[in-house]
Amino acid sequence: MAAMLGHNQYGKDQIRVVRVLRDSEPHTLVDYNVSVRLAGDFDAAHLEGDNSNVVPTDTAKNTVFARAVDDAVVTQPESFGLALARHFVDDIAPVAQARISLELYPWLRLTHGGAPHPHAFARSGVHVRTASVTYDGTATWVVSGVRDLTVLKTTDSAFEGFYTDRYTTLQPAADRILATSVTAQWWHARADRDWQQSFDSVLDALLDTFAGHHSAALQQTLWLMGEAALTADPDVNELRMTCPNAHHFLYDLERMGIDNPGLVFHADDRPYGMIEGAVRRDDAPDAGAAFDPGQGW
Repeated sequence: MAAMLGHNQYGKDQIRVVRVLRDSEPHTLVDYNVSVRLAGDFDAAHLEGDNSNVVPTDTAKNTVFARAVDDAVVTQPESFGLALARHFVDDIAPVAQARISLELYPWLRLTHGGAPHPHAFARSGVHVRTASVTYDGTATWVVSGVRDLTVLKTTDSAFEGFYTDRYTTLQPAADRILATSVTAQWWHARADRDWQQSFDSVLDALLDTFAGHHSAALQQTLWLMGEAALTADPDVNELRMTCPNAHHFLYDLERMGIDNPGLVFHADDRPYGMIEGAVRRDDAPDAGAAFDPGQGW
């Protein structure tokens, strides 16, 4: 048997960068978690212990902080990722491909005396905005996204008519609570967008659709949310979603002689159903390196 070196990559994970924009009142800030992956001419480091082509991961970390000084790129995760990916590939010869993954944590401006405060904030837990930029010197793939978007509707949801066998104990539900924590990623056809406008339009479409339709299943909800996102932003090629089913079961109070007509529920955190799917335009090109499949991209 002979061993061969397959795909390899390396980088720096969980680079926490907070950038304050002080040029005008009120102050604003962006709060990032950035991860860098580099692939290229690094076989010798594995096979021979030759590090001459290896960019230290500490250098990658320093690069992220250094590029955060640039107001023109740092305010949007997509533009920040583009600047970093292009630097690593275009300016560092051994690097053939870079993938930059970013999380942007939202902060809300506080009020004081009934007015917005110019430099005081509270961390918002409503969601985390994400972005991923992949660049190989020729092609660029930009994927925006959101995670930890927890949504719930107290009615307008059912789950009936499902397949049954001898192991099925679940009872059909004509009216149930529907809750999930949405992770969504959408791939852009272009790399020169108004990123904030695009993010807002897709997020609004996702939330409006979740709220406004009667759900026959979380699968149907995923499809309708994805379809609405593509309608809201014509420059999105494909949207991929992961939606765990956050079950809420009616608690049995009859044992205590108490009626419970859909009032008190037990939020069950495990096990849970996991619904995943992609919605893409029928004329969209192959996604290529847009979405990160993990080791092996």
